[in-house]
Amino acid sequence: MKNTVYRITGFLGLALLATIQDARAQEPVLASIPFQFTAGQMTLPAGEYKVQRMNDDSSALLVRSTDGNEATIVMTFAASVNAPQTQTKLIFHRYGNHYFLAQVWTAGSTRGRALTKSAKEKEQALGARNEKPDRVTIVARLIPPKP
Repeated sequence: MKNTVYRITGFLGLALLATIQDARAQEPVLASIPFQFTAGQMTLPAGEYKVQRMNDDSSALLVRSTDGNEATIVMTFAASVNAPQTQTKLIFHRYGNHYFLAQVWTAGSTRGRALTKSAKEKEQALGARNEKPDRVTIVARLIPPKP
């Protein structure tokens, strides 16, 4: 009987942890990006950007400048790693002086979002003779939900 109670408690704990990770992965992030970059099909200037899911069960991300002048919607797919992330961050692929938003990760979560390579990025990769791009990480911060 005790073993059954321990198992049920363990499963409930794991389910709660997964729910918390999913909720954190949904939170918007804010990052100051010091270079021009491409997200999906749109090239955006350097500046401060908020990145968030369109809604809880959407794979689309809204990337919007905090001044409201620039915005784009990009399609993403789920990405995962074995260990929880230590920082909230945006990862870019760099080919020469061209930067492409590639991934969005939230601290404490093993789940993130990855963007598919756009036609522009594929073109840059060909120009780089299919060498692996440099990975540039920009640390971001979570925007806490409003009560």
